[in-house]
Amino acid sequence: MQHDPIDTAAALHPDWQPGDTILARLARNAAEHPGEIAMRERDRGIWQEYDWRAYLAAVTEFAAGLEAQGIGPGDVVMVIGDNRPNLYFAMLGIACLRAIPSPAYADAPTEELAAQMARENIRTAIAEDQEQVDKMLEARESWPALGLVVYDDPRGLAGREPAGVMGFDAIRAAGAARLSVDPGLRDALIARPSVHDIAVLMHSSGTTGAPKGIPLKHGHVLSGVRNAAAAGYFRQGEVHMAYLPMAWVGDFIFSIGAATELRFSVNIPEAQETALHDLREIAPSLYFASPRAWSAMLTRVQVGMAETRGVKRWLYDWFMPRAMAAERARLTGKPGQGGLTRWLGEWLICGPIRDQLGLARVQRAYTAGEAIGEDVFLWFRALGLNLRQFYGQTENCALAVAQGPDDISLTTVGRPFPGIDMRIDETGQILLRGDNIFDGYFQNPTATAEALVDGWLQTGDAGQIEPDGQLVVLGRVSEVVEKRDGTRFIPTYIENRLKFSPHIKDAAVIGRGRDMLVAIVCIDFQAVGQWAQENGVAYTSYAELSQSPRVHDLIAGQIAQVNAGLPHGLSVARFANLHKEFDPDDGEVTRTRKLKRNVIDDRYGPIIEALNAGADQIDFRAQITYENGQTGSLDRVLRLADVEAA
Repeated sequence: MQHDPIDTAAALHPDWQPGDTILARLARNAAEHPGEIAMRERDRGIWQEYDWRAYLAAVTEFAAGLEAQGIGPGDVVMVIGDNRPNLYFAMLGIACLRAIPSPAYADAPTEELAAQMARENIRTAIAEDQEQVDKMLEARESWPALGLVVYDDPRGLAGREPAGVMGFDAIRAAGAARLSVDPGLRDALIARPSVHDIAVLMHSSGTTGAPKGIPLKHGHVLSGVRNAAAAGYFRQGEVHMAYLPMAWVGDFIFSIGAATELRFSVNIPEAQETALHDLREIAPSLYFASPRAWSAMLTRVQVGMAETRGVKRWLYDWFMPRAMAAERARLTGKPGQGGLTRWLGEWLICGPIRDQLGLARVQRAYTAGEAIGEDVFLWFRALGLNLRQFYGQTENCALAVAQGPDDISLTTVGRPFPGIDMRIDETGQILLRGDNIFDGYFQNPTATAEALVDGWLQTGDAGQIEPDGQLVVLGRVSEVVEKRDGTRFIPTYIENRLKFSPHIKDAAVIGRGRDMLVAIVCIDFQAVGQWAQENGVAYTSYAELSQSPRVHDLIAGQIAQVNAGLPHGLSVARFANLHKEFDPDDGEVTRTRKLKRNVIDDRYGPIIEALNAGADQIDFRAQITYENGQTGSLDRVLRLADVEAA
């Protein structure tokens, strides 16, 4: 790839200073705070610590070793795996060479990875462990240009590496040897990148086609972080838990961009499966989770409380509804809970629950990505957590708009950060402008011309700005569709409200060109399973539970409650509980769990037609994907039901 000419880049961002890079921030930290803990990882139960001096050494030694393997400016290098210190060190080491780290989702199948390699001409990959190395070697069969594969975890690989496979430690050792004979190389590696060089190559979700590459330069990332810090979104020295996918822009911004600029302590759990357990020991000051994750955390508490008896259960049932009502009143400008009641609730209920969840020291809690359920939002705020919403996309480093600490609304996502301009165009689309907004898609001038018009990012989201300057996000402009009678609606608006129910994990609402709206629902197995246990409903599998008549009645009642709050003509008239969850491996949702509507419409077309025809059941041949990647089919009988008014 050819880098943008420096004069062109400087014209786009005249205030950027050439040497103002993430690597320069790292070197500053190592010089001024060498012994301060920068990163911790729990490995086999023991916390391994890295101070800023060790962090810099790992980055520069790996960079020097990788350069000896022929990696240089413009080369795109895939990085794949769960959050690990060496993968973060590798990403910055790649950036030292003016090469481009391109993270991929750890659960992505080989075909997706090979396609990404081909689109970006990837010849080198950094993989976490043997599982990921195996996928790289399989991808090499369809993309033979992949030469070098570097692994982090040596288990199953050390001493018996296939051709073209090397260990992270071996690369780093070779780099350390180079640095020992050329002491000036360390500073030279840090100084090589410019503020206009690409720091990371992220990707769009790919809901309607192949994902687009989104290059974020050092200047974009640091501008976004500084804008957020100026608004009080980040503070110096935050304690942060790195558990979100490394291929998601938010992890790069939190765990690398903000961490180096503001000297965060980045803490990595032992595994994804232990993240919630490790959260309590980490006790972060800053915590981000998706609405889905916040809802799952609430469900975990509710399930636990449902199994509790005695005074503890009575206190919870008495206090939390009152605390939520008081929080709702406070957010609408009415008097809230009395001081004594709040104090007792904090001592007996809220404090212990926050501690159990690992949120006892959280000072800044955020959510974004989709709408969060009103009850979920109110519950955590009633718990004493100052949970706030923010809004952004990968194209603007995920940092554009956020709620202030004392400026919370149930319907808005806040105001733009300093340095961000925002307006609504004549079609109702949200437009953004600022130095944190990318300069264009990777090798895709057509898509760039559509996304950036006169410096304004066309977000693709419909919204409105309230008189007080707060932004309301309505949904995707491209998803505005019409029923047969001309009634316009955005499916995600209704779907998000259905997912506010703790018993509904996913939903697809269909109604384009139809007389009515119908929904395909995926139940939340944990929440509905707990409900079934409490209500004497027997089941042996997800599929059986989803088709239980009583579960159908439960879901129908919750859809009816949502319908009661929807505009006239937009009620969901009929629904089916699907026999399975929507799965990214089946191509039904993206890795960030955004619906692929064309796949849903095609795969579940017979169900949609049967719902619209008024049938009460359908014999459906379900396509399934086995763990080994092979596919098959299974015949299912699905119940179809009407939704009565609440």
